[in-house]
Amino acid sequence: MSFLPFTRPSIDEESIAGVADVLRSGWITTGPKCREFEAALSELFGGRTVRAFNSGTVTMETALRLLDIGPGDEVITTPMSWVATANVILAVGARPVFVDVDPATRNIALDKIEEAMSHRSRAIIPVDLAGLPVRREHLYDIAAEYNVRVVEDAAQAIGASSDGRLIGSFGDYISFSFHANKNLTTTEGGCLVLPEDADAELIARCERLRLQGVQRLADGSMEVMEPGGKANLTDVAARIGLGQLPHLAAFTARRRELARRYFDWFDANGGELLEMGLELPPRDFENSNWHMFQPLLPLDRMSIGRAEFVKRMAEKEIGVGVHYPAMHLFKLYRGLGYEEGDFPHAERVGRETVTLPLFPAMDDGDVERVCSALKDILLQNKK
Repeated sequence: MSFLPFTRPSIDEESIAGVADVLRSGWITTGPKCREFEAALSELFGGRTVRAFNSGTVTMETALRLLDIGPGDEVITTPMSWVATANVILAVGARPVFVDVDPATRNIALDKIEEAMSHRSRAIIPVDLAGLPVRREHLYDIAAEYNVRVVEDAAQAIGASSDGRLIGSFGDYISFSFHANKNLTTTEGGCLVLPEDADAELIARCERLRLQGVQRLADGSMEVMEPGGKANLTDVAARIGLGQLPHLAAFTARRRELARRYFDWFDANGGELLEMGLELPPRDFENSNWHMFQPLLPLDRMSIGRAEFVKRMAEKEIGVGVHYPAMHLFKLYRGLGYEEGDFPHAERVGRETVTLPLFPAMDDGDVERVCSALKDILLQNKK
């Protein structure tokens, strides 16, 4: 029996051949394929201006810099995310202000955001955990009331929707990741969707921040306007993205089908597990792109811990991930004064979550294989 990872990218032969063509062309860094990829993303997002970068982390940092957020400012976000979400706030010199998650959605609790607002608040960074979008209408109502900007961490949400509207096609700044484990990959990479009212200067500044602050002048010379980074996407990576985009709708549909199979299995066979306290993720098939399928383990009713559970699943040739520990408990953020007990819902999710295999190339039978293994381990180690 072959090992089943928790995720695996689907890259077709046409894309592989296309990458070879780029390599043979002699132009492998940012060039025509990157511009073509940006244009295709813009079309996907309803004509919005899109710029591609070499990660979905630097896209968020760039958005904060475009908003001139820095020392003395605060940015509200969730502790339940990959650490990049808060690290970029520190990178620009601002302070991350965490808000606990909603225990049902595991996304930032929108009804708690207002309590975290202060005269220093400049922006909100929501996170669409596992591809389930934060309700945008409510989010933007809060942002408008308090006159703060929104930088959407939609790293996991490409292909997802909020109230029938594709994430990325509306809103303020929207950041996507194209990391290897995302629903659409360029191996590494990301993109930033700029606001609808983005003018030529904002677009030019975004491009400067992407490449050392350099401004190319009409006479062929250059000027350096401000410190920038080295964050451009290569044409090699962009060609992979161009190969992925035509399959995005099918990828999303397949992920939703696999998620349904998980729920169907638990509905039919998971009664003991649910009574034991296993908690399934929100059952959403309209908005979520099902980037991940994440139950919460009933650790208080298990004689083994999560690490041992992951080990025993691996012994059954099944990969399981952990996404994510509550980030305010890391040393870096404890140093800002955060401590255990500050955000109990996020802490519980961080302790108990596991990521089960879910990717388009899975066979239907893989779901039963995963669930049966999970059931065996939990019932054999029930307190």
